[in-house]
Amino acid sequence: MKMTKRKITYSQVGDNYATKDPIKKLTQAAAAQTAVNLKKAGYQEISATRGESAFVWKQRNFLMASVVEGLGTKNLVADAIYKITGKTYYDVVGHDTVSCIINDLVTVGAKPLVVHAYWAIEDNGWLQDEKRMMDLINGWKIACDRAGAAWGGGETPTLKGIIRPKTIDLGGSAIGIIESKKRLITSQKLRIGDRIVLIKSAGINANGISLARAVVQKLPNGYKTKLPSGKMYGEAILTKTNIYSNLIQDLLNAQIDIHYITNITGHGLRKIMRADQNFTYVVEKIFAPQEVFLFIQKHANLSNEEMYGTFNMGQDYAIFLRANDLKKAQQIVKKNGFASIDSGYVEKGKRQVVIKPKNLTFKSETLDLR
Repeated sequence: MKMTKRKITYSQVGDNYATKDPIKKLTQAAAAQTAVNLKKAGYQEISATRGESAFVWKQRNFLMASVVEGLGTKNLVADAIYKITGKTYYDVVGHDTVSCIINDLVTVGAKPLVVHAYWAIEDNGWLQDEKRMMDLINGWKIACDRAGAAWGGGETPTLKGIIRPKTIDLGGSAIGIIESKKRLITSQKLRIGDRIVLIKSAGINANGISLARAVVQKLPNGYKTKLPSGKMYGEAILTKTNIYSNLIQDLLNAQIDIHYITNITGHGLRKIMRADQNFTYVVEKIFAPQEVFLFIQKHANLSNEEMYGTFNMGQDYAIFLRANDLKKAQQIVKKNGFASIDSGYVEKGKRQVVIKPKNLTFKSETLDLR
């Protein structure tokens, strides 16, 4: 009798978009009703940013943006690798928490100003590992420097009974400024014929880690399992995420007319259609996924549709711009140390993403959330 491979899906490991997204829509609707309070204070929300990665409001002669984000469970991988190698990897953990925050903030054109930290622990015992603690602090600080933002402060609550013993929950928020209204980026700028520039990811980033961790249960050597390159599976997950604040500012300073930006995180390449217009996004070229994704796909027994609808699969940021800005924009991307491809275009049609190299189509019904 032939044995079938057991599939591991994202919903099985505790993150079900079908359950979470309708709740997010309810919270967005409730939040929109509170905008009257901003108006009473003498300010004005930019309603087009409702549902975007960052929220923007008008404050006298300039615009302000804010965002809050969390790392997820990537630090649990670091905890496991720490026991194996003696290296904490919390410099990566701190860096990646900041990158999650900053990369969402700058999608609206904001220059980061201040980052705040939220580190929740079960008890103060977690803080007593000096090596791990210093790595977390240094990783967070270096990421703030790279983003051009000040680390303003934070909160470290002790939540016994809520946070699991010997773990930490990492998140934070950021505030940024958009010094010229012309630099505000919302989906209202999107046009038919816009080119889609994809920026290559450094790796898995911080999304889909619960699924990546579940794969370990099928591996006799766990996180120590070697990938074809010889790198341990756990170390491959702990690759630092790119930070794009300087890149976006350089593009804007060069007068590149950015029509939209999508940070490809949850929902994978479905996020390319995050804008609420009824456009079709035709993707003709993509970066080959890093080996960590292929490893996960093999051992989780997932289809291309499930993988590209969950992970970034090598594509980090989607930047939408006019065709005549394409060459100059890609030169700036390269100067910032990143790789990009002219991936495709926006055309008239129903809201969907067509990924030609993989013969995949993600329809709007699969992304019931901006």
